[in-house]
Amino acid sequence: MPVMKGLLAPQNTFLETIANHFDGTHSNFLLGNAQGRYGHPIVYCSDGFCELTGFVRNEVMQKTCTCGFLHGTETSESVIQQVDKALEGQQEYQGEVCFYRKNGNPFWCLLNIVPIKNEKGEVVLFLLSFKDISESYGKSHHYSQGDGEAWLVIGPLQNVVLHSVFQKPSLPEYKVAAVKKSRFILLHYSISKALWDWLILLATFYVAVAVPYDICFVSPDEGSDHHSFVSRSTIGSDIAVEMLFILDIILNFRTTYVSQSGQVVYDARSIYLHYCTTWFFVDLIAALPFDLLYAFNITVTSLVHLLKTVRLLRLLRLLQKLDRYSQYSAVVLTLLMSVFALLAHWMACVWYVIGRKEIESSDPVTWDIGWLQELGKRLETPYINSTMGGPSMPSAYIASLYFTLSSLTSVGFGNVCANTDAEKIFSICIMLMGALMHAVVFGNVTAIIQRMYSRRSLYHTRMKDLKDFIRVHRLPQQLKQRMLEYFQATWSVNNGINANELLHDFPDELRADIAMHLNKDILQLPVFERASRGCLRSLSLHIKTSFCAPGEYLIRHGDALQANYFVCSGSLEVLKDGMVQAILGKGDLIGADLPDHGQVIKTNADVKALTYCDLQYISVRALREVLELYPEYGSRFSSDIHHNLTYNLREGSEGFCITPNERKHLFPLPPQAHASVDHKLPFIIEADDEENGEDVRHSQQRRVPLLHGVGSPVRQPCLSTLLGEEFRHINALRLCRSPVQDGRGCSPSPQPFASEEQCPSPLPRFTSDVGFNHRPTRLLMPSLPCVSPLNLSPR
Repeated sequence: MPVMKGLLAPQNTFLETIANHFDGTHSNFLLGNAQGRYGHPIVYCSDGFCELTGFVRNEVMQKTCTCGFLHGTETSESVIQQVDKALEGQQEYQGEVCFYRKNGNPFWCLLNIVPIKNEKGEVVLFLLSFKDISESYGKSHHYSQGDGEAWLVIGPLQNVVLHSVFQKPSLPEYKVAAVKKSRFILLHYSISKALWDWLILLATFYVAVAVPYDICFVSPDEGSDHHSFVSRSTIGSDIAVEMLFILDIILNFRTTYVSQSGQVVYDARSIYLHYCTTWFFVDLIAALPFDLLYAFNITVTSLVHLLKTVRLLRLLRLLQKLDRYSQYSAVVLTLLMSVFALLAHWMACVWYVIGRKEIESSDPVTWDIGWLQELGKRLETPYINSTMGGPSMPSAYIASLYFTLSSLTSVGFGNVCANTDAEKIFSICIMLMGALMHAVVFGNVTAIIQRMYSRRSLYHTRMKDLKDFIRVHRLPQQLKQRMLEYFQATWSVNNGINANELLHDFPDELRADIAMHLNKDILQLPVFERASRGCLRSLSLHIKTSFCAPGEYLIRHGDALQANYFVCSGSLEVLKDGMVQAILGKGDLIGADLPDHGQVIKTNADVKALTYCDLQYISVRALREVLELYPEYGSRFSSDIHHNLTYNLREGSEGFCITPNERKHLFPLPPQAHASVDHKLPFIIEADDEENGEDVRHSQQRRVPLLHGVGSPVRQPCLSTLLGEEFRHINALRLCRSPVQDGRGCSPSPQPFASEEQCPSPLPRFTSDVGFNHRPTRLLMPSLPCVSPLNLSPR
């Protein structure tokens, strides 16, 4: 599993700190609420207090801090008054009190009251500590200051709870603990540390490649009585890598780590001890600057040169970091292939050393049949003796790497083969290692590649299943096309991720917060403004998402209405008897009011998608269940839903007229406003963003409902928009059929038309009992007979 980043959420460790603070002295303490309206209730009771008094925790909780349940006949009234005064004044107090245990036995106690403040300096808690001093108190009613034995009991306690100590910040504040770290402490999860780790990883790979090559392929000087090594062109880079390793050791002493409990440790001393007991000695040995010996032309033996192999221990740190990078498939794939190539490189170095040893052994049986001898003969550079002749170093290395790679990945091709016993034994070992590497490396590579393409594979699998289903059941071409388009469109939206299944194992609290974020658009409707946060969280868990393709019917006329729908994007049309009743767009709410128990709502129209639509919906059953849990909001919701529905789908709802009394309720106006012509008028519009954007931005009131008792909380255009495109469309269509009795579309105007040419026949006007005859109660969209989806949008 990936290495944990650590538990980084701010914590309030007040209780743990208090418990640790009293450890070793006494743990008999209570915590009381200093901000309670009715007394100061106890909010925490320690186990030591329960053992001292004999009460159990549930008997003590929510009682007052005056500890009246411990009072008895010998409890001093003056002390009780002093305690009450200290609590009311939020002051410190220390005194000796005679309390009574649950069994009625009295005991003398040293009581200390200390107010606890939060980060704002407000007193939020009282800390009441109790120390049993019955044994040292003796028969005297007053404590003797000269009693040395009693002072030995009280003295250590004063080091903890007396006023002189509390003047220092010995007790923590009741607040979220701030992270205390030095400015020179590096975070192990920071971006800069991640980049540094990658740099160290590259340096480690360089060491893993360079060290074996230097040991095996660097030629010794001729004529020397011991093996000394010539200077190499890579000395500069080797020294730079050593400096990086040394600097990495220094940084590790200042880098945070994750403890076994999952906490991030910022303390410098703890970091120092942790690093010294884990990777310090490995890193120190790997960072020893052996290459400085070559830089200063100091001759070293081959044994000293072999000590450089300890740098390969840095590869153990790579295994530690593999878990951290395992969530990145491409990174793990690259690392695994690099490990395979690195193993082949090491084997190539060993294979060359075996060939050199065969030549240097001067064995007359094997001297002339080694693989280096055969290679030199084929390249026409044969060995003259053990030190002269032979193929060049690059040719020898390439041939060695070719042999090891072919042996690790297959059984070889024979052009470079093992001839001597040592070479054959090594070849057998390579083949066994190759089988193991195939199982480990290439098995993981296969799994990683499958994981990288898992989502695409799932898409093709489901698409194939869908096509097989269509073929087996011989669905018609039109239905087939609709199914394929729906599947492709929904996949592009959610990428095949089932949110309910994904969040199923999360706690309810977290799922509710996620659901509120995902469904924030529908929860911001005015109908939910008065709902409590708990009600909104419950509603959010029942809100589902849906998708509708163009031409698909969301609701059919006469169906039982199961849910209320909110349009997140796209547009739909409401059809009744083949006539357009309304056009719905982003932000519209469609459905019906909450039915009575046992009542089934029949829909009065069809709802058909004009474009690809994203919808959110909540079922009527789930809505009823939530409202039953919050009855104070349920009654409010039942009355408000009428004014927020863009279109009411309830069968038999009076959708095209409104009484004056209902108008007063829907559009309350002050008396002086009746003579104004600047009031916003009800309408339906799918306005172009560029043409009407300015009007929408300056609008402040929500759209007046289209039908009886319904409204929209989204669109808020102003009067100028109403007098523009909307009236031209309505005027052009005013002779069409309409669901009102006179069969004509009605479009009131706040001003009379200028001429008969502009309006050949007068439009009917609405009147009211309040004398406001120039403002209509309703703007109706004319009904048009249609067979196919009719585009009535001004766009």
